[in-house]
Amino acid sequence: MAVKVLIPTPLQKLTNGQAEVGLAASSVQGLIEELEAQYPGVQERLCDEKGNLRRFINIYVNGEDIRFLQGQETKIDSGACVSIVPAIAGG
Repeated sequence: MAVKVLIPTPLQKLTNGQAEVGLAASSVQGLIEELEAQYPGVQERLCDEKGNLRRFINIYVNGEDIRFLQGQETKIDSGACVSIVPAIAGG
């Protein structure tokens, strides 16, 4: 399944400067694993040592926050757009 993944600027150094990549994945977890296979080092930026998504990383599938869906088990349809968005704090 072809899925469009929007890569945030801080991770683009791991994707050879690409802001968008195409991957084959049927779930968010599968997408994370495929990202890691193609771009080593991405998974440790997205997930903790237990494999859970880090608190400050938000992932959206077609504009829907996966925290309100099935989390990392959220299914992804072919042609979907997945956005990885690191939370930004300020003050």
